[in-house]
Amino acid sequence: MNLNILGYLIYLVLTAWIILRVGHQLYRNGIVFVNHLYPNHETLCLQTNKILLTGYYLVNLGYATLTLSQWETIVNSTQLVETIAFRTAIILSILTVLHYGNLIMLTLYFKKTIL
Repeated sequence: MNLNILGYLIYLVLTAWIILRVGHQLYRNGIVFVNHLYPNHETLCLQTNKILLTGYYLVNLGYATLTLSQWETIVNSTQLVETIAFRTAIILSILTVLHYGNLIMLTLYFKKTIL
């Protein structure tokens, strides 16, 4: 089997699992934070949380599939592991930046509306 195809399969399964699992956790736990931002507005909180989840999925799954076009030809198993680890680390870094960026933006917006 071609190592690139094997790498694509492993990478897509691993990345999709991470993105979907983290997205579900952020959605479930994020509702508490969003409720704090918009007290007494349950519908607005749920819609805001769903929009954040949708944007999260679109950006991350889109980037994960886009990176496949930038892969070099994999010639051995060491390079296969290295490529998968590097690409997965990039996705995890993006997840971190997006999560904390959203927290900072929402917190600044919340402080601005209170003042």
